[in-house]
Amino acid sequence: MAALTTTARPEAAAPVKAARRSRPRYWRGAVLAVAGLYFVTPLLSSFVFTVHVPNQGLTFEAYSGILSADGFTESLFLSLSLAAATIALALLLVVPALVAVRLGPPRLRAVVEVVCMLPLVVPPIALVTGIATVLRWGPDHFSRTPLYQTFLAVQNESFPVVLVLAYTVLALPFVHRSLDAGLRAVDVPTLVEAARNCGASRLQVIVSVILPNLRSSLAGASFLTLALVLGEYTVASLLGFRPFAVWIVTVSGAEARMSVAVSLLSLLITWALLLILSRAGTGSSASATAIPAGPAAASAPAAGAAAAAEAGAGTGTAGTGPTTPGAPATTPAAAPTPVPGKE
Repeated sequence: MAALTTTARPEAAAPVKAARRSRPRYWRGAVLAVAGLYFVTPLLSSFVFTVHVPNQGLTFEAYSGILSADGFTESLFLSLSLAAATIALALLLVVPALVAVRLGPPRLRAVVEVVCMLPLVVPPIALVTGIATVLRWGPDHFSRTPLYQTFLAVQNESFPVVLVLAYTVLALPFVHRSLDAGLRAVDVPTLVEAARNCGASRLQVIVSVILPNLRSSLAGASFLTLALVLGEYTVASLLGFRPFAVWIVTVSGAEARMSVAVSLLSLLITWALLLILSRAGTGSSASATAIPAGPAAASAPAAGAAAAAEAGAGTGTAGTGPTTPGAPATTPAAAPTPVPGKE
């Protein structure tokens, strides 16, 4: 009886679980609706503020004058250039470090994680204060050395390298988390060992073996870094540079509607870049999984079938006679072993 009751329980519970799954869960739609209102309402309010002028009605002057606004193109191009350089530098630092940690002692993972998470603990205002102190201290002590030109070059207004270095430090936590999650799903030691046995160098292992398996993680890290650079204001403002975020705040004093319109457009640009990066991260990996079978793979079953046919033919002729359908297969009789002295 105990055995009967235990075997009947899963069969009785299966319809109950199916009924629970088939029930419509209205609370999910309610949560999504509330979340949508929470995010969409401010955007709609901002759009109405940009197109509605009291006593004038609807007007799109805030959007039509963006491209002709002073400093818009330069600031946007500067922010995109800084974002591209920051993404390249952050990935160049984090990817080899995480791969080396995966191949090295496990205790190094905690050290690398703590180092990459430090920017979340240190406030940006403290970071920019230290950078500004170093930039002021350098020319005073290295004015007669070649390093003086280096301090001037990293502060070039056309492309401030010091912002790239600061943004790379701020982006380390996000890049580390995204890539670490991707590497946890990949057997890095096995892939590296197989590639090294095939004669690949260390650079070829990273570029041709590791990176293709991290496309989605690389796309996520790149998007997070891009969003960070486009929206960062504190470091650039205190260092005296004028990227896109600083330009928006500067224009807001004289053209409030234009600044809000530019902010909405920046959101659209960020979403568009997110879609591009997500497709770049998932499209190639999806196409890589659907690889058609080549001629060698197609000929393997045929070769196996031919070998089986030859083996079957040899088995049927080596015995006493041909085998009949349905009859058990007979094996050839072994030759008698000659005994010395009895030939």
